[in-house]
Amino acid sequence: MTEEAKPLRADARRNRARVLEAAEAVLARDGGAASVRAVAQQAGVGLGTIYRHFPTREALYEAILVDRLQRLAERSAALREAEDAGAAFFGFFTEIVDNASRMKAMADVLADAGIDVKAGMSEAGSVVRSAVEALLIRAQQAGAVREDLRLPELLALLGAACMAAERNQWEPGLRDRTLGVVFDGCRPHH
Repeated sequence: MTEEAKPLRADARRNRARVLEAAEAVLARDGGAASVRAVAQQAGVGLGTIYRHFPTREALYEAILVDRLQRLAERSAALREAEDAGAAFFGFFTEIVDNASRMKAMADVLADAGIDVKAGMSEAGSVVRSAVEALLIRAQQAGAVREDLRLPELLALLGAACMAAERNQWEPGLRDRTLGVVFDGCRPHH
């Protein structure tokens, strides 16, 4: 039985979360030279704890990206209950763009190490796509987003904004102004 198939004890879940957080910090700091030993030290756990959850260094670093996507999916689920559907939609779009630079940097390090990042992220990515679609439909029903905006166009806009944020390392003011223009195009024209 795989780790994903059986529920983890509370302490094991906390250790796993601490390891992923530490791995993300170490990977951001050390890039491709990041070691599992440095992650263990940062997380305050032994190497055995890491290898119980992640059999290889690659599996550990791939899990960081999957974990980020899962957190985005969980966040979108919470936003589906938000009172202001428009604010939830535009806020989530902004969160995805904010995450793009960090995710791209990690994906690049993994790709440089010969890891097929897309293979491990496809399921989590489809969950995020479904979440974006649910927020879009809800925002359209609330009249906050134009009716003719469909998921393929939205994903194209989101992808372009993420790519621009990744390549240009947007500072918050530029991000807000740029997304303001994109969001104006998403709103209904009365």
